[in-house]
Amino acid sequence: MTTPQQRPVLVVGAGPSGLTAAVELTRRGVPVLCVDRAEGPSTSTKALGVWPRTLELLRRMGADEEIRRRVLPQRAMRYYSEGRVIADLRFRDPDVQPVCLPQPDVEAMLRDALAEAGGRIAWGTELVGFQQDGPAVEAVLRGPDGTERTEEFSWVVGADGARSRVREHLDIGFEGATHELSFVVADIELDGPLEPDVTHYFCSPRGILVTCGLPSGRFRVFTSAPPGLRRDDVDLAAVQKLVDERGPGGITLRDPDWISVFAVHSRHADRTREGRVFLLGDAAHIHSPAGGQGLNIGMADAHNLAWKLALCWHGRSGTALLESFERERAQTARAAIRQADAQTRIWLLNKPHQVALRDNALRVASALRLFHLDYLPWLAGQRTVYAQPGSRRRLALPAGRPWPGSGGFTEGGLVPQRRTWDTTSARRAPLRSALSDLRHTLLLVGDPAHGSPTARLAAWAGDRCAGAVEVQVLRTRAGTLLPWTAERSGARSGPDTARIVLVRPDGIADLVCPARESWRVRRRLEELFAPLLTPADTTGSRAETLPHPYEAA
Repeated sequence: MTTPQQRPVLVVGAGPSGLTAAVELTRRGVPVLCVDRAEGPSTSTKALGVWPRTLELLRRMGADEEIRRRVLPQRAMRYYSEGRVIADLRFRDPDVQPVCLPQPDVEAMLRDALAEAGGRIAWGTELVGFQQDGPAVEAVLRGPDGTERTEEFSWVVGADGARSRVREHLDIGFEGATHELSFVVADIELDGPLEPDVTHYFCSPRGILVTCGLPSGRFRVFTSAPPGLRRDDVDLAAVQKLVDERGPGGITLRDPDWISVFAVHSRHADRTREGRVFLLGDAAHIHSPAGGQGLNIGMADAHNLAWKLALCWHGRSGTALLESFERERAQTARAAIRQADAQTRIWLLNKPHQVALRDNALRVASALRLFHLDYLPWLAGQRTVYAQPGSRRRLALPAGRPWPGSGGFTEGGLVPQRRTWDTTSARRAPLRSALSDLRHTLLLVGDPAHGSPTARLAAWAGDRCAGAVEVQVLRTRAGTLLPWTAERSGARSGPDTARIVLVRPDGIADLVCPARESWRVRRRLEELFAPLLTPADTTGSRAETLPHPYEAA
């Protein structure tokens, strides 16, 4: 009989979400079996838009060179009404600039990363059923030859798409709605006056037409289907007719790779966890392609779950840590669904007063660069802010602006990507990218005073949480990041003015506090890594080394 720590994690589905989960778990030393009932990788283009936060995750997996080779950076999103430009949103900041990167290329990068980490995919393998039994999930798998076998797993990750069998087996509802109109999509050769590095949105009372270039030199054409259009009637001539009616004119389509008609759904699973089984990606939520969030949010789901599962699998954290997965990712998914629904409705407005209101609003927002303040950073994944239970620093979710005095860090938000000299790698790098993504980081921002509560916290964490927590010092004036071990002998005397940021492996600032509240950080570390600590580490020592302000008073 295997122990919980010896049982692998079963990942069902080898799309972007499932592969991300498999890669991140394998990188963290967790054995994974990734299964997919398909005979091999899909060649369907499907999703195209990849935003900077997702590119950051891919680079962490070693895909930097492949990204440079395969992507088509997007220069702008441009909105038209009856052929006239009403908004031109240019991506001048690389932190919000998306790229066109077809889903098969994303999946290829993830498969390479999984193989590099020592993982594998069992193609043609189907999950028939499963039952949970205490510390294990007993799953029945059917292989390519039809033979069924039963195996035990520590956890199951359901990333098997909108028609998820994992979700159905758990009898979890998938509530929501389907848009009244269907949509036509084609990857095709396009001759005409459209820049390939701009996503063009042609709005008209006759329907929406969206075009963007592909890295291959072809174009993606996406348009609403007129009422009554039958799937069998959709061919090259039909798509050309729709483009002629809705586009700027002078566009000729030819040689399609594929043409399809599909419905747009907005649905969310009633819950995304049942015991030792989790749902993520399209198995947990689906929505309109407006905003290009689907692939990105699914990969973010997987990344959020993987580091938490890994800590639990290795016995470094208790399973209470996993309760945050559903809370955090549900709020992000629901925000994405609301955004996609709103944008889709805006596309399809056809009454004169509605069109006039939309056009004027977009003109004003574009002229004042309002989209660049919140909307584009949110789409780019840079405005993720998880509401922290019991936090005194709850912030408006879309904005995620820093709490006053926090030095640019937001509790529950991503660590900023300010350029920093990383002494460990001897290079300049964005701060978040310079921090470890395999363990927590206790980041001391400023200059900790010798013998101060901050210094004692750093020494305690470096000793008692070794292997789970890295202690780093960010000298803000010099913009230098260095390990705490290089700082010990040179720590200054005097008042403790350092700020403390506890950073999760996914780059989220779990806690942000001044030195006088260092007890909060230690308490959080004790909660996170209780299995690593002896009773002496967690009792009777706080008043001695890290006084609570009320106790000190």
